[in-house]
Amino acid sequence: MTDKTDWQGRVGDSWAKEWSRTDRSFSALTDRLLGLASAGGFDRALDVGCGAGEVSLALARGHPDARVHGLDISDTLIAAARSRGERRSNVSFEVADASIWTPPSDNDAPDLIVSRHGVMFFENPQSAFSHLRSIAAPGGRLAFSCFRSVSDNIWASELSALIPGNSATPPSGPGPFAFGDAEATRSMLEQAGWQDLNFEAFDYPYIAGGGDDPVEDAHSFFLSIGPAAGAASRLEPEARERFSDDLRALLARHCNDSLVILNAGAWLVTGRAPK
Repeated sequence: MTDKTDWQGRVGDSWAKEWSRTDRSFSALTDRLLGLASAGGFDRALDVGCGAGEVSLALARGHPDARVHGLDISDTLIAAARSRGERRSNVSFEVADASIWTPPSDNDAPDLIVSRHGVMFFENPQSAFSHLRSIAAPGGRLAFSCFRSVSDNIWASELSALIPGNSATPPSGPGPFAFGDAEATRSMLEQAGWQDLNFEAFDYPYIAGGGDDPVEDAHSFFLSIGPAAGAASRLEPEARERFSDDLRALLARHCNDSLVILNAGAWLVTGRAPK
């Protein structure tokens, strides 16, 4: 399980170093999420768990008259986002916990709350989404993505199977698959006060490796971030070496021409705050 302290430490640091490869891995999903977020228009967007800022920056570029504010609990991820957005005047970034953050004034209430896979790590999701609903402008829109089940995500199921003694069932609590059950997530969001909810199942190519040696690129990527990296780091040296070899073989099986691609499945969730 990845919790708040992990994101404020080693996990956040790793993702900050790997932002270009993580953005690449989510590229198809990001395009679809941006389309949903932009469809209704907005004046003030809040990006929850903004990471290194890709979604915030894309929204700011596409909507130059709007204001976009990104939040993340990782200092290093926010530093990366600020560096990437330093020349864009309508986007800003802040180290803050979205589950308790409040806008400076009522005039700053977001009419769009968006998140690319950032909301799955809330320690108390219902409380967090209730808070987000309370700070949203009346009728404000919600648009976020989250992974579906492990079985819908080859990158997770096949990698997990390589780790000795690893369970195919993800632990309960915050983490990549916290919202895999759509009905449970819908119920949680309804209890938090969100309305007009819609869940779209979206399958996309998770691009893990590319360049001159896509297998090695993907291999180093998965040993740097994500559940496999954390699990592998806890193995004894001999077991870790076997895992590394098995991982390389798995990625080679998914290499097609110049890319290593694994199937991934997400929910794209939209909703609206009461008017």
